[in-house]
Amino acid sequence: MRQGQAAPSWWHGERIAAVMAHVAACAPRAVLDLGCGEGAMLRALAALRPAVAITGVDQSGALLEQARRWRDGQGADLAGRVALREGSVLDAGLPLAGFDCAGLIEVIEHLAPRQLPLLERAVFGTFRPARVIVTTPNVEFNHLLGVPPTRFRHPDHRFEWNRRQFGDWAGGVAARNGYGVALHDIAGGHPEFGGASQMAVFDVA
Repeated sequence: MRQGQAAPSWWHGERIAAVMAHVAACAPRAVLDLGCGEGAMLRALAALRPAVAITGVDQSGALLEQARRWRDGQGADLAGRVALREGSVLDAGLPLAGFDCAGLIEVIEHLAPRQLPLLERAVFGTFRPARVIVTTPNVEFNHLLGVPPTRFRHPDHRFEWNRRQFGDWAGGVAARNGYGVALHDIAGGHPEFGGASQMAVFDVA
């Protein structure tokens, strides 16, 4: 997970809570956090009961080191069930099959649009978790956050989608890879503009 440092606490907290509700609902034994960054989502996953095996993957060694320091400070039990791996979410060669649930939480917007087919092949075609949860900013909400239309919320974002664009992408991914998908507004709920973030929950059909 790549969190912008300036993200409001309410927004971050509501997003984590929404994701965790859908993680818990599938009663996983093993969860994969793709693009885990410094470990914000790992912390929430570590609190799941019954306890689950967790693997965090990120291409940034510096962010993984932050996650590793947190993990190693939590005691032997947690260190034994939280694995951290340096690697790209685009790499279909990573040995990441067999997970009950995977998250791509505020990750896809950091990729160039031309890289999305590689992500799809790796996650939905090769790793194939039983459930995949994807969140990404909802550009329709930006003006409510004071973000001018000439820029994205974070300088590292390569795109930001409205709800129709996200729905079209999610629907195509699901149809091509044998998943069903449900879409949700999260982190706020404006009657016209939806939430600050949007979420797709994919389940193997």
